[in-house]
Amino acid sequence: MTEQALNAITDKVFSHRYQPGPLKVIAGTSDAPLRIGDIEIPCYVLEDETRVLSQRGVFEALGVSRGGGSNGGAQTPRFAASKSLQPFVRNDLTAALSSPILFQPPQGGRTAYGYPAEVLVDICKAVLQARDAGALDRQQATLARRADMLIQGFATVGVIALVDEATGYQRIREEHALATILERFIAAELQSWTRTFDYEFYEQIFRLKGWGSPDGVKRPRVIGTYTNDIVYERIAPGVLDELRQVNPTLPQGWRKNRHHQWFTPEFGHPKLKEHLAAVIALMRAAPSWDAFKRSLDRALPKIGNTIPLALYDE
Repeated sequence: MTEQALNAITDKVFSHRYQPGPLKVIAGTSDAPLRIGDIEIPCYVLEDETRVLSQRGVFEALGVSRGGGSNGGAQTPRFAASKSLQPFVRNDLTAALSSPILFQPPQGGRTAYGYPAEVLVDICKAVLQARDAGALDRQQATLARRADMLIQGFATVGVIALVDEATGYQRIREEHALATILERFIAAELQSWTRTFDYEFYEQIFRLKGWGSPDGVKRPRVIGTYTNDIVYERIAPGVLDELRQVNPTLPQGWRKNRHHQWFTPEFGHPKLKEHLAAVIALMRAAPSWDAFKRSLDRALPKIGNTIPLALYDE
């Protein structure tokens, strides 16, 4: 782990040292532990988004006891303070081990202690460095084997990702990210109408579909479907669904306002104009509607869609 990352953990540890009370758990349950081989460690995500492993679970995973006095868990564990291991335990790690985070388990009951998830990685590295230096005694052989098993488990996927997967916070994090995107794109109140879709947007649709000129012709209702596909489904995740919520279809079959009137003036509307400019550029270069859609799917794919390979064009 880099010095910057260790400093970040230290800052996190000291920020919790004087916390007024136990933090709440926002993701994770006792029956959904972090599993590495046959090792299981209860893990949670706290209200400040700290990923923690239960103190007891960490010690059981390593095959050691906490040791020390009864100072509420706030004491360097005996194994980390041993003469054989102490030279390999950095001050950052000592601070983290002696300052566990107090939190309220989701199932209730007594408050619990936990460590930032990255701490377990640092413990394992310290143990393995001591083993490689021949500093561990015979009684610490189990500790070394456990550390080696855990490090191998962390090798392919980072511990933070493992905790997020075990607790289900990965889904919550994605929901938070989506909410942030929608907040930037969609305004809380309807905005004044301004011309957003240039005439050329419709002119190019008519050309590519072989419909002639849009001058003096009522636009087919299918253009609304095309606009959702070409624009709103591609500009950002969740935008079209949110627009349908704030700007629903009336019983008469149309919407009271234009979708683009719900875009924020400082961010959403400029991004919409940028997207439309890119779409029109692709339209100009395409000889047909099918060729345009293939180019569109490569250049501006819908969120989550596989980008098609450029195998051929008309």
